[in-house]
Amino acid sequence: MTRKEQFEVYISENIDSIYRFAYTFTKDQGDAEDVVNESVIKALKALDSLKKPEYMGTWFYRIVVNTAMTYLKKRSRVVYLDPKDMEELQDHGEPFADLNFEEMIKRLDTKYKSIIVLRYFEGMGLSDIAYVLNENLNTVKTRLYKALQLLRNEMEGSL
Repeated sequence: MTRKEQFEVYISENIDSIYRFAYTFTKDQGDAEDVVNESVIKALKALDSLKKPEYMGTWFYRIVVNTAMTYLKKRSRVVYLDPKDMEELQDHGEPFADLNFEEMIKRLDTKYKSIIVLRYFEGMGLSDIAYVLNENLNTVKTRLYKALQLLRNEMEGSL
């Protein structure tokens, strides 16, 4: 099987996970689809740079991270709200009263959210996460611990 065929099989078997991961960065369905599509194109062009096919997953997730970050930088914009819209943003009592776990994860900063998603939803090991995010292993461990602390604090606050 050629490397391109291996990649096609990998994508077809993991497209849902890849999309969910891209969505954690973009928080928009269309943007996540754009990131995944652009990542696949980049990966196909760089397929020859993959030295060990057994690392295709972590290699591709790293491409997704880089693509998502670039995409978000390009799309960052200032949104001006009408005063009427500001009323919806006002605090009306306990903000965590009906918060679920998925909402809690969405509230995390991207550097924490990506580690939680890769670790618990994608089942990656810490060293693979460090590679995908291009971070030091100890940094990943620290951020994972901090993310879990933040989630625990939110859960305790919502009870």
